[in-house]
Amino acid sequence: MTQQSRRAALEAHGLVHPRAEAVSAPLFTAGPAFFLAADKLQVKYEMLRAHVVDGQPVSAAAAAHGYARPSFYVVAAAFEAGGMVGLLDERPGRRGPVKLTADISAFVSGADAALSGAEVARQVEERFGVSLHRRTVERARQR
Repeated sequence: MTQQSRRAALEAHGLVHPRAEAVSAPLFTAGPAFFLAADKLQVKYEMLRAHVVDGQPVSAAAAAHGYARPSFYVVAAAFEAGGMVGLLDERPGRRGPVKLTADISAFVSGADAALSGAEVARQVEERFGVSLHRRTVERARQR
């Protein structure tokens, strides 16, 4: 795999280190071509390894890998909790409808299919006191 194709793959998956130019760790500047400063996961892993295995202070390991000291602790905690998968950034945004609880979802699923999303939303507000947008109701019905 060439550096260009590797970078293209990283870009396609949102895995490019946002501050690759700030990476000054020797593995990435003078090491083999295997180490790519633009590879966010590799940089995070090597930052942790530099501290744990090589004994570098947290601030030095973080700075050499283009991160701030507080970010090191976030990365370390994510790795501790999830291993390599923990090094992946979480998807931004909400994780689903906030107001659509299990009870409300069951009510929406059991509502008369002939009713519009707006009508079911009104029923939900009357019964549960929760205001839903008609599109939230319509998406819940599609599941």
